[in-house]
Amino acid sequence: MRTVSATLLSLMITASAALAAGRGTEGEGMGMFAALFIAFGILIVLFQFIPGIMLLVGMLKGIFSANEKKVHDGTK
Repeated sequence: MRTVSATLLSLMITASAALAAGRGTEGEGMGMFAALFIAFGILIVLFQFIPGIMLLVGMLKGIFSANEKKVHDGTK
C-alpha cells in the first residue's frame, strides 16, 4: 500500500507540472482588441502633438515679440 501511494503521489506531482507547462512555450499573443486599443492610444498622442507644437510656437512668438516692442518703446 505504501508503494502504491508513493507511486500515485509521484505521478500526480509530475502530471501537474507537465499540465502547467503544457503551453508555456507558446505566447498567447495580442488580440485584435488589444492592438486596436494601443493604436487608439497612439493616435491620441499623435493628434495632441500638433496642437502642442502650435501652442509652443505661439508662445515663443509672443515672448520674442514682447521683447521687440519693449525695445521700440524705449527708443521713442
